[in-house]
Amino acid sequence: MPLSMNRDVFITCAVTGSGATEDKSPQVPRSPEQIAGSAIAAARAGAAIVHCHVRDPDTGAPRRDIELYREVTRRIRESEVDVVLNLTAGMGGDLVFGGVEAPLPLAAGTDMAGASERLAHVAACLPEICTLDCGTMNFAESDYVMTNTPGMLRAMGRLMTELGVKPEIEAFDTGHLWFARQLVSEGVLRPDALVQLCMGVPWGAPDDLNTFMAMVNNVPGDWTWSAFSLGRNEMPYVAASVLAGGNVRVGLEDNLMLRKGRLATNAELVERAVTIIEAMGATVMGPAAVRRKLNLVRRDPQ
Repeated sequence: MPLSMNRDVFITCAVTGSGATEDKSPQVPRSPEQIAGSAIAAARAGAAIVHCHVRDPDTGAPRRDIELYREVTRRIRESEVDVVLNLTAGMGGDLVFGGVEAPLPLAAGTDMAGASERLAHVAACLPEICTLDCGTMNFAESDYVMTNTPGMLRAMGRLMTELGVKPEIEAFDTGHLWFARQLVSEGVLRPDALVQLCMGVPWGAPDDLNTFMAMVNNVPGDWTWSAFSLGRNEMPYVAASVLAGGNVRVGLEDNLMLRKGRLATNAELVERAVTIIEAMGATVMGPAAVRRKLNLVRRDPQ
């Protein structure tokens, strides 16, 4: 197929994530002040969207605490830097089995919540975007399953639509895109869908280019999409996504290194992505242009 390069590209910075990275780099932000500060620095560097999780300020463990989200949201919105806010809604579907010989009872780390509870912080903070992990998947660790049933996704999708918050469909494999199209056909999600192609996450879609193009070719032509990969493949995927017609995501959720032996900050990863995009002859979009493109409305929290 011919190249269909994207000439107007937006960058999402995934600021901290929920993975066990907090002890691998001192640059991974933990407290609301640190998360907001890192997001603002990423926006200054060229990110139009910041994708935020929250963590326990003392231990760095992932949390779903509404007040932590409120503080992060407030600090970002009260800064002088404009940026589109994207909050995760991926937590609350964590299923950890007890082991191969005794899967029940479920083990520590299990965190299963209902649709309304999983979106309570979204309803409170009203970001422009929140994520919708569009499928269930064996996720890296041996006994952990990221759980998102069709019923749960329909319920969460409807709640997002009712709140006026745009879902960012997180697709970790082709079947997730298949179900996302089903949600649009049912009217659960609006037709102008936004997709993040999550490549190289064990055990979803591997990040080879054949699989990547299979994912790209399963995104409807009138949807907007972005993509990322992990670790050393983060920056090659900046170029691959732009060449294939998409937008890009970088950040410490996906990669801790600027180069071998050099830990990165979020701002440095965004700056590197800006350099690649502009060297390819494309333009980096700002937040106002992204709001127009994605039909986003910035609102005050409830």
